[in-house]
Amino acid sequence: MNELNIREADRLEITVLMDNYTDIFLIESTDVCRRPQIPFFPQMLFAEHGFSCLIKVWAGNEEHTVLMDAAVTPACLFNNAELLKADLGKIEAVALSHGHPDHFLGLAELLKFVSKEQNKEVPLILHPDAFLERRFNIPVIGHPVLLPTLDESALKEARADLVNSEKAFPTANGFIHTTGEIERKIPFEKGFPWAESKVDGNWITDPFRDDQGLVIKVKGKGLVVISGCAHAGIINTVEHAKKITGTDKVHAVLGGFHLTGRLFDPIIQPTIDEMKRIDPDYIVPMHCTGWKAINRFAEEMPAQFMLNTVGTTYVFGGNL
Repeated sequence: MNELNIREADRLEITVLMDNYTDIFLIESTDVCRRPQIPFFPQMLFAEHGFSCLIKVWAGNEEHTVLMDAAVTPACLFNNAELLKADLGKIEAVALSHGHPDHFLGLAELLKFVSKEQNKEVPLILHPDAFLERRFNIPVIGHPVLLPTLDESALKEARADLVNSEKAFPTANGFIHTTGEIERKIPFEKGFPWAESKVDGNWITDPFRDDQGLVIKVKGKGLVVISGCAHAGIINTVEHAKKITGTDKVHAVLGGFHLTGRLFDPIIQPTIDEMKRIDPDYIVPMHCTGWKAINRFAEEMPAQFMLNTVGTTYVFGGNL
C-alpha cells in the first residue's frame, strides 16, 4: 500500500455540530477544547443520536472547510450551525463515514443549502457500499427492522457530485483524507453482528466495507483521526490511518467508537488497553461509544480524555 501524499496543516479546528450529548453548564474551555458560549433559553443546542462535525484546516495562506456526516434531523443541524455561527456556505466537500441514517439523513437538505450558496455541485465522498439496503436484526426485538436507505437520486437532485471511492481520497487540497476501506487486523474488533446488509440479493451480517474515517496531519503534532461509528473498530481505524500516512504519532482520536450495549461490553477494556498503547495526546469518544465506555476512558486515560458536548470546538496546532 502506497503512503498518502498528505499535506501538513498548521492548524485544525473540529466543531461538533451534532452528537448524542448536550450540557448547557459545561462551559469551561481550554486552549484545545472550546465550549460553546450561548445564552440560555430559548436558544438551545440540540442533541440527537447522530453525528456531524465541521472541520477547518489552515496552512500558510490556505484555509479549507469540510463537513463529515450530516446528523439525522436537518432542523437540528441547521439550528446548531446558526447558534454556533458556523458558516456552512464555505463547505468545500462532504465526507460520509458510512451508510447509516444517523449520519446521512440531514445530507440532502445540507447539500441543497451549500450548493445554492455556491451555485455549484458539492463533492460528496463516500464508499459505494453506502447505498446498500440495511436493517437491524436485534434478538430482543424479535424481527428485523429496516433502516432508511441512502437515496442516490435525492443526493443528485440536491446537487451532490458523488465521489465513490473504496480507497483513501483527498479533499481540502490534500490536507484531509478519507481512510477508505479499513484493514481489519485487531482480533477482538469483529463488527456489529446485529447489523445486516443486502448483498447480491441476500441479507448477511454487514461487513461495513463502507466504514471510513478522516485523517489530518498537524505540523509538529501528529495525526488527528476522526471516526463516524468505527464499525471497522476504532483501533483498526487508527492503525490503518497510521499505515496509509506513514506516521506513527497520533495526536488525537475523536468520534464514535461503537462500544455501547451489552454486545460490546467485553471489548471495552481491550479497546482501552490498545488505545493506551497508541497513546494519543487527546481522546474524545462520542456518539455511539456509550455511557459505560466513555466513563471507562475517563477513568483510565484521565490526562488525555475530553468529554464531548454538542457545539464544542477542538483546536489542534499553532495560532493563526
